[in-house]
Amino acid sequence: MFPLDILFTYLAACLVVVLAPGPDNILAISRGLSQGRVAACLSSAGAGLGIMFHTVAAALGLSLVIQASPVAFWVVKAAGGLYLLWLGYKALASRDMISFVPSSHQPLRKVFLTGLLSNVLNPKPGLFVLAFLPQFVNAGRGSVTVQMLVYGAIFAVMSAVIFSILGSWASKLSLWLQRRPRVGTGLNVGAGLTFIASGLSVLALKQRA
Repeated sequence: MFPLDILFTYLAACLVVVLAPGPDNILAISRGLSQGRVAACLSSAGAGLGIMFHTVAAALGLSLVIQASPVAFWVVKAAGGLYLLWLGYKALASRDMISFVPSSHQPLRKVFLTGLLSNVLNPKPGLFVLAFLPQFVNAGRGSVTVQMLVYGAIFAVMSAVIFSILGSWASKLSLWLQRRPRVGTGLNVGAGLTFIASGLSVLALKQRA
């Protein structure tokens, strides 16, 4: 069902996608910088679970329903875009997304939920999964649904693991950054602008047939 040559090609493609700068890995890195390895891993786990949510939705046909319904597509797009814009505004206004002050650290539950919701409420991963995974699925190799779920699970796990590694590596820089508050301010501004750009790109999405 999963030929090795196809699987290796898929893993290489996933690696390129996961390493490309985006809201999820930026969020994991910011959690690692501000709250350490555990927070980075929880944020990454939330992102991976969000990818799996979109995979299940695509495998069950829900993504096709959203694409076919203008109202459903608009609602999901608006919710995801506005949520990313809110994250960006918060990072720019409060400058505490990346903070080294213990009292301003967020509860780990909130860290996980933010990582999850930033993915679940974003229609771009859903559209990506719907367009990306079928390229590696072949009905002649067995159940299409099973293949979609397995490929999606690989993508989700790889995302969570790599984001965790990036966030954990970033956590080692926290002591150095504590002595350089201007760098922390710059990181917050960069993260905020990244989320705002992502939110605007989501709101600009057009429904495709």
